[in-house]
Amino acid sequence: MIEDFLRGREWLLADGATGTNLLAAGLAGDEAPELWNADFPERIRALHQNFVDAGADIILTNSFGCNRRRLAMHGLQERARDLAVLAARNARAVADRAGRKVIVAGSVGPTGDLLEPLGALLEAEAVEIFAEQIEGLREGGADVVWIETMSAVEEMRAAATAASRLGMPYTVTASFDTAGRTMMGVAPPAMVREVGAFRPAPHGVGCNCGVGAADLLLSVLAMTEAAPEAVVIAKANCGIPRVTADGPTYAGTPELMAEYARLAVDAGAHIIGGCCGTTPAHLLAMRRALQEHRRRERPDLAQIERSIGKLVSPPKRPMPS
Repeated sequence: MIEDFLRGREWLLADGATGTNLLAAGLAGDEAPELWNADFPERIRALHQNFVDAGADIILTNSFGCNRRRLAMHGLQERARDLAVLAARNARAVADRAGRKVIVAGSVGPTGDLLEPLGALLEAEAVEIFAEQIEGLREGGADVVWIETMSAVEEMRAAATAASRLGMPYTVTASFDTAGRTMMGVAPPAMVREVGAFRPAPHGVGCNCGVGAADLLLSVLAMTEAAPEAVVIAKANCGIPRVTADGPTYAGTPELMAEYARLAVDAGAHIIGGCCGTTPAHLLAMRRALQEHRRRERPDLAQIERSIGKLVSPPKRPMPS
């Protein structure tokens, strides 16, 4: 599906942030965003619509934490499947009236638990947890499972196994937010190779979230060098996150995100979007930049830092090949 959509194109535009935009719309910090699929579906559909109007080719469902482990923090563990159904239906309704092809990607984030041997969660248990969520996303009309913000290969594999068991195509992205690696120590080249070896294979692999657009682009460069044949996803935070008394804020301007999008294409990414802090206004600037852009030479770190700022969490040692 994604490969067919990319045929004859250099890039697809994924949407921006869900959580930070919902916070701006009134979501309380201790509230489960997924519950808004039932309580305020019009607000969820409005956010999807704003991203489609800004030019998104792919919209992610409001289901990042829609698994029973994370929902248990809100006493909603028994609603994992039905909230996932509603999340997909809300996105599907917007995509179906877009007047052009828009892919509905079922967002699947981590369980929040550590898998064995570092934690108590068995990989087989994680497969069942993800399968419950993905069953709901499939029922609600998601086109693809979008496994995101992962740190451990074992959890990536569990989510991929659940998607494949249910006959759903999937993609995988990780957050390289710890000196160029995931929290669990996985480097971008290792991640793209290990996930690329899953069977059936993912329809895209890459990185999202993290500590800033410059750091994410360094991960993209490492991935596209390690696996030049892969469909690589880049979905960066909107600049550098800063924690304030009112919560996290993101300093990235639409102009910065437009240049990040150009650099992502130059670095070899095929699907470009924004993560935390990215509004429809940022996404519109990215769409316009990409439409006018012609691929340039592959950037190096110096060019990235000149264009969009210094690395926030630089690697402590050279990136393995």
